Amino acid sequence: MKNKIKIIAFDADDTLWLNEVYYRKTEHDFADLLKEYGERDFVIEELFKTEMQNLKLYGYGAKGFMLSMLETAIRVSAGKVSSEIQRGILELGKSLLLSPLVLLPQVMEVLTKLKTQYKLILATKGDLLDQERKLENSKLNEFFHHVEIMSDKKEDNYQKLLNHLDIKADELLMIGNSLKSDIIPPLNLGCFAAHIPHETTWQHEKVGDDKISNDRFYNLKHLKDILQELI
Repeated sequence: MKNKIKIIAFDADDTLWLNEVYYRKTEHDFADLLKEYGERDFVIEELFKTEMQNLKLYGYGAKGFMLSMLETAIRVSAGKVSSEIQRGILELGKSLLLSPLVLLPQVMEVLTKLKTQYKLILATKGDLLDQERKLENSKLNEFFHHVEIMSDKKEDNYQKLLNHLDIKADELLMIGNSLKSDIIPPLNLGCFAAHIPHETTWQHEKVGDDKISNDRFYNLKHLKDILQELI
């Protein structure tokens, strides 16, 4: 692998810094606000349904999540949700946007070592302003030659990235925690991909790795393990 790779692309949320744990906490707080309208599991499942319906309209990120919470509250309450609860939902959304930026273990060490031999980029999806804010707070800007904030992570999104970088597919290594978004699409294009699992994964991103049979796929336990493959 290391003889071909020219550029290494890193996912951001739950690959470089914590993210999903804040969404799960917000989900539970949202369910608590709506406890008079249904059990926790019911409310969370209804919220997920709303998110899936709204993805094409709002995209990924905290702002769309906040709007989906409001829509879900109106629906499950049959329009009876109080203005106080609605204000509470808005506060949950703002708190989500202001969640502390916490780097995951080994990130600084890995980026520091890889930058000496490879060109590094950030390739993530989500709300533009939110992701830019998180990157600024992370203090990782100096490591990345290019930052790509995508509306989604499908094959055509990665192909546009390859075209922009002016490289062949097998000259790119994508590193991320989501098999669905970070691994399978680039593999299908001919890129290398390294999966670094995270303990918390959004339901929408869950797929099994049992069907991935590809000599360009690396299933690693820890981010630091990629150094053994590249250096």
